[in-house]
Amino acid sequence: MPNMKPDKTPMPAQDPIVRSGNFEEVEYGYTHEMALEEAQRCLQCKHAPCMTGCPVHVQIPNFIKCIIDGDMDLAYDTIRQTSSLPAVCGRVCPQERQCEKICVRGIKHEAVGIGRLERYVADWKMKNGSLEIKKAEPNGHKVAILGAGPAGLTCAGDLCAKGYDVTIYEALHTAGGVLMYGIPEFRLPKEIVQKEIDGLRESGVKIETNMVIGRVLSIDELFEMGFEAVFIGTGAGLPRFMNIPGEGLSGVYSANEFLTRINLMKAYLHDYDTPINRPKCVAVIGGGNVAMDAARSAKRLGAEKVYIVYRRSEAEMPARLEEIHHAKEEGIIFQLLHNPVAIHGDEEGHVTAIECVKMELGEPDESGRRSPIAVEGSNFNLEVDTVIMAIGNSPNPLICQTTDGLEDRRGCIVVDDHMKTSREGVYAGGDTVTGAATVILAMGAGKDAAAAIDEYINSK
Repeated sequence: MPNMKPDKTPMPAQDPIVRSGNFEEVEYGYTHEMALEEAQRCLQCKHAPCMTGCPVHVQIPNFIKCIIDGDMDLAYDTIRQTSSLPAVCGRVCPQERQCEKICVRGIKHEAVGIGRLERYVADWKMKNGSLEIKKAEPNGHKVAILGAGPAGLTCAGDLCAKGYDVTIYEALHTAGGVLMYGIPEFRLPKEIVQKEIDGLRESGVKIETNMVIGRVLSIDELFEMGFEAVFIGTGAGLPRFMNIPGEGLSGVYSANEFLTRINLMKAYLHDYDTPINRPKCVAVIGGGNVAMDAARSAKRLGAEKVYIVYRRSEAEMPARLEEIHHAKEEGIIFQLLHNPVAIHGDEEGHVTAIECVKMELGEPDESGRRSPIAVEGSNFNLEVDTVIMAIGNSPNPLICQTTDGLEDRRGCIVVDDHMKTSREGVYAGGDTVTGAATVILAMGAGKDAAAAIDEYINSK
């Protein structure tokens, strides 16, 4: 009989006051008993609506049934059939807007904790089993992947499993993309990401770092090297700014730079010499997951006050509900329905305050969210020493600028329904096509592109 408890089994976590002073993972994960209790809440629906909400099509009821049956190896293998990064997805995937959103249990009560169970299975495998992945029989074809982020890693894993000789070219010195430089340690431990990447390497995927395609090599040269197809999964790493007065002052960061210094360059560790502000009072501009990550990271660096400044209401915030909840628990101050208009500094060029204007919501915009309208005469200053812009990112234009025949629109690469670009043999997916989105959507794009590339090469 299913467990008909209305609410999810709670996930143990650090005390908010304690965790706001360290970079250790916030949530501890389920024990076996907790995982079993939560797994038994699944109704094992025959039509499995939850699967239709998963961008990488994880066989959700099947892996949950394996937990109930006590076959953890099979549970992991079931997830791994379609997902290259289960330990990552279990932590950062917005399940509440995807698989859990259409879980039958969620109609009247809380959905089954699918993400929590996926994390449990992946963590169990890392602790108790071998992550060695069987190498596929080579099929004699070569594919190049540009970018070692979620899209590139997923595309590489799927193609390698089909026998392709796959090489990933990564611009940074470390593979992982946003998983390494963007998402903080307290949400996604880098050791976990590295183990997932090591598993792909063991399966046969080759990864070349410090390779800026468009500078070190061109796409034309990759084809000359014998690659039959190229997948572009270089993400959206070009930060946006508001173009307001004062953005050039010392103490103004893009969230990209701030988080990269902390995550990839270990600025939060005292034995690293990475330069970064140790702020006392911070304003983070934006309402997405990146804004929450930046705000919570600033708190952990010792900031006494951290503000989230967002021009809409909480109902319109794109951040995960869990991240908003955790930020509030940790003492982050939400300045909602406010928008910056200028940043002020002292004579030496250091930030002293951010000037904001109050907003009110008008009619919905193109995305369906109500458009914010400034309230005349409502300007006021927040005294801060650091401002972090977390208002979105765009793809780096370098590849489009250095590749003939590659169509782009507003900085994003244009693809058809099969992930194919306007250039023969070149495919693209993830944030470089859509603009900044979620890890799991990038993974789904990588999976779709792998299938399209396989079909393309076989058709030749």
